[in-house]
Amino acid sequence: MASSPRQRTGSRPQRHPAELPFFTFMVVLNALIVIAIVQAAVALPYLPDEVRESGWAVAIRSALVGLLLLLPGLIVWREMQRASVRGTAVQLSPRQFDSLYRTADEFAQRLGLRRRPQIYLANGNGSLNAFAAQATGYDYVVLSNELFAHLFDNNRDGLRFILGHELGHIRLHHVSLWYQLSVAYSERIPLLGPTLSRLREYSCDRIGAQLSPLGATGLVLLASGRHTERDVDVDELVRQGQSLHGFWVGLAQLPRSHPFTVRRLESLYRLGMFHALVREPAPRAST
Repeated sequence: MASSPRQRTGSRPQRHPAELPFFTFMVVLNALIVIAIVQAAVALPYLPDEVRESGWAVAIRSALVGLLLLLPGLIVWREMQRASVRGTAVQLSPRQFDSLYRTADEFAQRLGLRRRPQIYLANGNGSLNAFAAQATGYDYVVLSNELFAHLFDNNRDGLRFILGHELGHIRLHHVSLWYQLSVAYSERIPLLGPTLSRLREYSCDRIGAQLSPLGATGLVLLASGRHTERDVDVDELVRQGQSLHGFWVGLAQLPRSHPFTVRRLESLYRLGMFHALVREPAPRAST
């Protein structure tokens, strides 16, 4: 779905400042890995017999086969994933949850997406989850019914934030085929892959907050769980995020694909992207 300039947000989505530099590093690293696999495979026939029959040589041949199958394999996986979603989830339409359908259409226009994403409501089996994905000719977002049920009636702004966050992955090309290919190997490296993933999440949080500046409850729900998101003191939770620092916090964060939820919330308030007043703790009286 094409959109005119007037339909766009008027400003480029705000990425986390470290995302693009780190992505560039990961692309270069990915290219070096691919080059190393190809060069090792080309050199293998010229090595001594004992080397060509070693476990090292088997690993090289396997890596080369994996490289040759990467593109078709990724295409098949993406198509199978969309087929599975279509067969197990409810697609939103003007007759299926029309208000959220219209919200998705509005967000797609404001973000200037080239085609309208399909939105699905899936059985999350108790999990609070949502994801964006792409297949040939299609972009789509899947929302778990647990998220939907707890935010749709009581706090639609929170649901709008989550929807905007997932559409941000589409807008920033995180789900595109070329993006996935460009970091297919480097993203599997421990610590490096999760770091890139966390930066993507921070960037999409900013897009979600741009589209739904009253949507803090979307993150509060992820932190507190179901049934209590309306009872949490958001100011206090943000202050908790402000105090979340130190060696052990940083170490615990390293292997995680998503930033700590309270840190995500605090970051958006600090940037002024959520519309609410978070008061700084009163200074202690001097003695």
